[in-house]
Amino acid sequence: MQRSRHLFLFASIALTILLVSQLGSYLINSRIPLGESVAWSSLIHFTHIRNMGGVFGMFQGHGWIFAVFSVALIAGLVLYLARGRQVQAYEFICFGFIAGGGLSNILDRLIYGSVVDFIDVQGIPFWHYIFNTADVMVHIGLWPMLYLSLFRPPSGDAAP
Repeated sequence: MQRSRHLFLFASIALTILLVSQLGSYLINSRIPLGESVAWSSLIHFTHIRNMGGVFGMFQGHGWIFAVFSVALIAGLVLYLARGRQVQAYEFICFGFIAGGGLSNILDRLIYGSVVDFIDVQGIPFWHYIFNTADVMVHIGLWPMLYLSLFRPPSGDAAP
């Protein structure tokens, strides 16, 4: 029963992140022309670009490889959560953020032919990357997961 609730939480988080991230892609795509930038504040600009590659724009033109890899990774993640024997409660939450963000980037590739990136942080030396809401959500899930996996003492909160 506990695992069912955890899986429901995972799916709810992933779906919410997917919907929010897709809304961001849609709004940017429909309101800011490709290549244009709108200042939201002195720190954040919304700059509409397309990423035809992977993380940090690597391997441009080979986005399909990242889509296939992401689908396989998310399928493995769901299988781990559904069948794993020592899955911790926090993993369902963190993986929900990671899966939702990953699915949104996959959906961007299917809908737009590339990932819609638009969050452009200004004023950071040597930083010129533009990313999207889905990328932020992946990091919101990834960093706590990494920290908790490495530094949290074992406990009895594994999902049965």
